[in-house]
Amino acid sequence: MYFSINISALVHVFHVLQYECLAKKMAAARCTFSLFTKNINKARSFAKAPVYTCISRSISIASKNLQDIEHASEQYANYPGLGSKLKFTNELNVIDPDTIEGIPVYQVLNTKGVVIDEAHDPQLSKEVLVDVYKKMLLLNTMDKILYESQRQGRISFYMTCYGEEATHFGTACALDKDDLVFGQYREAGVLMWRGYPLQSFMNQCYGNANDLGLGRQMPVHYGSKDLNFVTISSTLATQMPQASGAAYAMKIRKKNNCVICYFGDGAASEGDAHAAFNFAATLDCPVIFFCRNNGYAISTPVKEQYRGDGIAAQGPSYGMPTIRVDGNDMLALYNATRKARDICINQHRPVMIEAMTYRVGHHSTSDDSSAYRSMNEVKYWKDIDSPINRLRSYLENKGWWTDENNESCKSESLKDIMRTFEIAEKTKKPHIEALFSEVYDEWTPRIRKQYEETMEHIQKYPNEYPVENYKM
Repeated sequence: MYFSINISALVHVFHVLQYECLAKKMAAARCTFSLFTKNINKARSFAKAPVYTCISRSISIASKNLQDIEHASEQYANYPGLGSKLKFTNELNVIDPDTIEGIPVYQVLNTKGVVIDEAHDPQLSKEVLVDVYKKMLLLNTMDKILYESQRQGRISFYMTCYGEEATHFGTACALDKDDLVFGQYREAGVLMWRGYPLQSFMNQCYGNANDLGLGRQMPVHYGSKDLNFVTISSTLATQMPQASGAAYAMKIRKKNNCVICYFGDGAASEGDAHAAFNFAATLDCPVIFFCRNNGYAISTPVKEQYRGDGIAAQGPSYGMPTIRVDGNDMLALYNATRKARDICINQHRPVMIEAMTYRVGHHSTSDDSSAYRSMNEVKYWKDIDSPINRLRSYLENKGWWTDENNESCKSESLKDIMRTFEIAEKTKKPHIEALFSEVYDEWTPRIRKQYEETMEHIQKYPNEYPVENYKM
């Protein structure tokens, strides 16, 4: 009985030892080997010759495995964390980033709209690509009208998307409609692709009674629960840790979707960005961090923001698969986003995408970019390396678009925008009550008192407030 139990236990210990050796758990393996040899003599006294031979052979194998692993381990560091990836060296090397080649920029279409390698053409249908191009023109026209309306004092603020249209539509059409979007403030095209009505864009910028936010947000701070687009927040980078948390929730719920978080090169300097990267990487959250590197954080050029190889270089440092892509190439952006989404869904890992693009317009209506960049610089990106022109050339090369189509599309876009623009401008502002409602689920005594005092004040000085412009 003792003999059978001992042999069974030794076999189990031997298997544990083999596993620990293979797993390079050296401290545990040495302890197990000591236990194995300590008890082997007891088993030998009960074993017959064939069994004794088998036990001796097991000792020999275990000892050899332990020696081999210990010899190999002398070449590698056995520190916690990254120990298995660190190799010892007897050379003193200084890693100089100035001598390391930067991460390459993935490209499918050149500036003339020609596919560089047919194997990378995603073969999107004519219907999809024509629709993308039409919406690019629509967004471009909407930007022009609303920018001018701000200059005329009709709305308080605006931000254009000139030069970055491909980053919107190239990513949006590669995502699933149930994937959750966290935007920064220059992703109107993503909402447009998902079906956000043109009238809703206008209502939001005018902050009228039909605005979903009831005028509580600044213009261009869009959001839509139905379209899985989290409402924009002015505070820079706050959406990033929120995106990591939302992705972690998706993972826990085993949803077959991911989160995409858009941010700019300037936002990447915020502490929230680094917290978001680290949480997502260590918790294996299915989130795509999409950086629009447009060259400037308002007036600060990227060369003054960081010394290293852009934002993409941060991805591997945090343990994230990373792609750097031509942000003016709609097809490359589509491929990169599809690949990133596949990694998120199937490997449950975050992915970093850095899209190299250019902000043709001013940062916002509060900015004058002529103070910090030349007109020639802007002209190059507006005329030669424009995402709209590049996609148009691709469509024309395919025989899917003509000059007549272009003029007709622009004309229709302008009509639709002016129609919705006029409706939004004529719609009254929300009831003053909207200033106080929905702060809490139910009105608190303090909120109600503030509301009553406000209404009494307005009634006392009716000529001082344009109440006729508000729903009452």
